[in-house]
Amino acid sequence: MQNNRVSYKELGLQNSRDMFSKAVNGGYAVPAYNFNNLEQLQAIVQACVETSSPVILQVSKGARNYANQTLLRHLARGAVEYAAELGNPVPIVLHLDHGDSFELCKDCIDTGFSSVMIDGSHLSYEENVKLTRQVVEYAHMHDVTVEGELGVLAGVEDEVASETHTYTQPEEVEDFVTKTGVDSLAIAIGTSHGAYKFKPGEDPKIRLDILAEIEQRIPGFPIVLHGSSSVPQELVRTINEHGGKLKDAIGIGEDQLREAAKSAVCKINIDSDGRLAMTAAVRKVLDEKPEEFDPRKYLGPARDALKELYMHKNIHVLGSNNKA
Repeated sequence: MQNNRVSYKELGLQNSRDMFSKAVNGGYAVPAYNFNNLEQLQAIVQACVETSSPVILQVSKGARNYANQTLLRHLARGAVEYAAELGNPVPIVLHLDHGDSFELCKDCIDTGFSSVMIDGSHLSYEENVKLTRQVVEYAHMHDVTVEGELGVLAGVEDEVASETHTYTQPEEVEDFVTKTGVDSLAIAIGTSHGAYKFKPGEDPKIRLDILAEIEQRIPGFPIVLHGSSSVPQELVRTINEHGGKLKDAIGIGEDQLREAAKSAVCKINIDSDGRLAMTAAVRKVLDEKPEEFDPRKYLGPARDALKELYMHKNIHVLGSNNKA
């Protein structure tokens, strides 16, 4: 395998180091958008090129299994060339989302990823430190950046599921960052995976107080928020009006995310909102034009809806527009 290693640099990708230091100093967050197929990738690249935003292309373990790792790598290289072709070669990172083992992280590093996340949050604190350190040592040999996680997010997305939410303990943060050598840290402060983050009547709030304390303890260190979809209610309505059954899907307010992005939060992960936008567009076409069977006729509008959503996120939620 070693001889067949592909460096992300050959693909024109970047790691997240420079991107994050600019975001921390600039008071914005870099979008991290998950993709599994061509239409999602086209939407991400178009949105980020048109808003002139840096971007992190996220691939989960599930996405790798679904789309094939080789195809995904070539799609990421294509994204770099496509951005240049559109006239604005924005910085692009290819990132493993929720890596659950050293082997998976190593495999991604060896096949062209420029950044990996090792999620040891389900392990004991000591085991999490040990596993994260192991990934960091290998990644840094190849100039690949690493995201670790402290605390557990509730909810379900892809192959990541947890019933309970454990807030990140600010007093552990310094020790964790020092012992592991990670480049960024995902924390749990009230965001949640999936579209069903909260129950009706709840007023979901991000614990900005915990964020502030973490920031005091590790000033200027890049912080990551997972599970940050806002679950726009108009998308939920469109889905349900055209045959869907999404009951009580509720997310995090965009105003709170904007607040977090102004601080040390320099990467915000958004996946469920994109799924909702695409599904709403597909359902609408198939419901209104039941005779339609050309995939381009429903995947095209899905791509356009996704692009529009991501442009909105870059400008109004993350503040990453004009930062490329």
